[in-house]
Amino acid sequence: MTPKIKIIIHWVLAGLVAFVFIGSATSKFTADAAMLQQAASNGLGASKMQIFGAIEILSAFLFLYPRTGVLGTLLLVAYMGGAIATHLQHDLPLAAPVAIAAFVWIVGVLRFHELTM
Repeated sequence: MTPKIKIIIHWVLAGLVAFVFIGSATSKFTADAAMLQQAASNGLGASKMQIFGAIEILSAFLFLYPRTGVLGTLLLVAYMGGAIATHLQHDLPLAAPVAIAAFVWIVGVLRFHELTM
């Protein structure tokens, strides 16, 4: 595989990661009724959801920008760790947050060789 193709694949995968988190943040900012109901059942209010949305957007942009990509990767994986903990605490299915965290980590390792050390 040529270096140019690798770079294209890495950017496409990074775009998918950013799409997931920016989409999630958008639902938190627009106060989606289903999302607010689920958050309330977990003991979280609408104001907390907006804070989580801001964290998601900031982390996604840090992930996309190559100079801060390692920090963005670590922040996104840590954020998903919190989601996994919340799912465990409330007996919710773990498949989605675990899959997203694994995908973020895999894309981060592919893009940033510093994460493999």
